[in-house]
Amino acid sequence: MNKTNLLTCVLILSTALTVSAQQQSRGQARQNTQTPSVPEGVRAQRNIAYVVDGHERHVLDLFVPDKADGPLPLIIWIHGGGWQNGSKERCLPLRKGYTQRGYAVASINYRLSGHAVFPAQIEDCKAAIRWLRAHAKEYNIDPNRFGVWGSSAGGHLVSLVGTSGDVKEFDVGGNLEHSSRVQAVCDYYGPTDFKVFVTTPGYEKHGDANSPEAKLIGGAVLENKGKASRLNPITYVTKDDPPFLIAHGDKDRTVPINQSQLLFESLKVVGVSGHFHTIHGAGHGKPGFDAPEIETMVLAFFERHLKSKSPPLGSPDTSTSESTATEGPAR
Repeated sequence: MNKTNLLTCVLILSTALTVSAQQQSRGQARQNTQTPSVPEGVRAQRNIAYVVDGHERHVLDLFVPDKADGPLPLIIWIHGGGWQNGSKERCLPLRKGYTQRGYAVASINYRLSGHAVFPAQIEDCKAAIRWLRAHAKEYNIDPNRFGVWGSSAGGHLVSLVGTSGDVKEFDVGGNLEHSSRVQAVCDYYGPTDFKVFVTTPGYEKHGDANSPEAKLIGGAVLENKGKASRLNPITYVTKDDPPFLIAHGDKDRTVPINQSQLLFESLKVVGVSGHFHTIHGAGHGKPGFDAPEIETMVLAFFERHLKSKSPPLGSPDTSTSESTATEGPAR
C-alpha cells in the first residue's frame, strides 16, 4: 500500500471513529433525558413482568424507599404518546421526587395500538394494578392506598382506571382475586368522549381513519360510535368512584379542553369528589404544568387522599381553579 492510500485509510478510519463517538454521545444524552436518576435510599426494580409469559410491553418499574415506618402509598404513572408511542422510562412522579416524600412509585408499559386495539390498553393497566396489589406485602406497599397519574393518552387511561373499578369485563388474566380499583386519580389533559372530540371545530382531523384515536379503536371514530363509547371514562362514572384531580390547558391544540370539562361535570353530577384546574395559555403539556403552584396542588391532592388512611370527612367536594402559563403553549 503506498503512502497516499495509507493516508486515505487513516483519514477514513479517523472520521468513522469521530462520527461513532458523536453518535454514542448523542445516544447517551438521549438516554439520560429519558431515564430519570433514582434517588439515594430508593430501591429500583426495573422491567418486572406483571403478566406471566406475556407481551414484551407487559413490564413495569417499581421504586420503593428503603426506610419507611410502615407500608407506603403507591403512585402509578401511566405514560402518554397517543396510545401508539411512549414508554415507562419518563416517570413523572419519580422525576418530581415523590419517592423522597414517602411514596412508592410504579411506572408501567402497556400494549400500544400497533400491538393490539382497545381494550388491550386498559386490560394491561388493570393487570398491572392487580399485580402490584398481589405483591404489595413483598414491596412494603399499602394495597389500600393506590393512586394513578397520567398525561394525554395516559390521562385517558388513568381516568378509565378510575371510573371502571366495578367493570369486570376489563379485568382479565392473572391475580383476579385482587381488585384493580384505585383510591385517587390525577388526569393531565386526557381525552374522554371521542365523539365530541372529533367534531370539535379545529380537531376534526382526529376523526380520520389514520388518526391515533382510529388506530386505538380499529377504525374512524364516527364509524365506530359504540366502540368510542366503550372506551369513554364518562360511560362508567358512578358515585363510588375515587376522587379526581383534572388539569388542562385552554390552548391545547391536541386535545380540546372540553374533554376534561365533560369528565368533571359527569363526576359532579353523581357526587364524586373532583377538582378541575384550567391553565390559561397552556398547550398540550409544558409550559404551565411544571409551575410550582401546579406541583403543589398535585402533591396536596395525593397527600389528602393517599397519605391519610382515613378518607376525608364531609360530603364530596367539587371545585375549580385557574392559573396562567408564563410562556406560550408548547404545541
